[in-house]
Amino acid sequence: MKLVPSQDDRDLEASLRGLLAAGRADLWGDLATAGVMGLGLPEAYGGSGGSLSDLGIFAREAGRALCPMRVHSTAIAAHALHILGGEKSCVTWLPDLTAGRIAATTALWNPNDAADVTATMRADQDRDGTWRLTGTADFVNDADTADIVVVSGFDRSGNTVGFVVRLHNDGVTLRPLALMGGHRASVLRFDDVPVDDVLNDGAALGRDDLRRTANAAMALTALDLVGVGEAVLERTVRYTTVRHQFGRPIASFQAAQHIVADMHIGLAAARLAAQSAIAAISHGRSAVRETAIARIQSATAAKWATLDAHQLHGGMGYVVETDLYLWSERARVLSTLGGGADIAAGWLDEDEVSRAAVGDRLRRKDGR
Repeated sequence: MKLVPSQDDRDLEASLRGLLAAGRADLWGDLATAGVMGLGLPEAYGGSGGSLSDLGIFAREAGRALCPMRVHSTAIAAHALHILGGEKSCVTWLPDLTAGRIAATTALWNPNDAADVTATMRADQDRDGTWRLTGTADFVNDADTADIVVVSGFDRSGNTVGFVVRLHNDGVTLRPLALMGGHRASVLRFDDVPVDDVLNDGAALGRDDLRRTANAAMALTALDLVGVGEAVLERTVRYTTVRHQFGRPIASFQAAQHIVADMHIGLAAARLAAQSAIAAISHGRSAVRETAIARIQSATAAKWATLDAHQLHGGMGYVVETDLYLWSERARVLSTLGGGADIAAGWLDEDEVSRAAVGDRLRRKDGR
């Protein structure tokens, strides 16, 4: 995703905004037909081509329109399969995912800290070669509406192996969690569940690839938060021009103008940070530093944008009929999912340690 959007980017943004604003009954089908689930995936697997940046454009518009997160979960699962799965798994699953024939979710990283990609499932292999999973995934987005889950498990050697499991398989238990804003998540329990596919022919998954997958999801979430903030900013600007105090619109008061300006500045910084992270991940990097900055900026900007929007709306901002609370609730959930700004700050420390270790190796190699 370029920091200065191309005409193609603008056209895609306008098309998605119009589609999401139409309020059609079959939004899932319309988005699938438009190729949203295949954005950034190769055409050979039914994708729309392009790069992850194209999916980033959708994520921002999805935040504006409060698009159901089921679409995000499926698109992220598809990208996880593309990064981790290998040719066989991509051919098996991506055509159905990109066409919207099935929905998917992931359980590949810690919901409290996306930097933690340690597998929590135990993966055992029978004598006939069948893999089985046992364990619990504490927080899985949209599992109640998904057909499959992309999950990892540790084998007897302690290696992390990736799998695809159909959620209606015997031994899979789902317990929905109560969350604000209509966000859907569940606890998944696997009791000796046979898997439907083994990623990358059962080879151990590298931590860098797992981290890149998690960071892609975090960067896309950051753009969703930017879209949420931009939506409430636009609503707030409109409201301040029609709400009058002391005989004139409150938009004419300098204090209100300063609040709106701060909202705009914070969201602009968050958007640029998230676009930078998406661009780095699109080029095959794990982009830990860029993702951390995007997370910090977007979580903070969305939080303050929604709070300031409620303040400038006054009492009307807390009336359910205004709908402003819907964006606020989405901001609260997405700002904590995978770790908030405080957790992301720790990723920066991790990145510094990693850079220092690489520098030490290079110096030893050069004999310095």
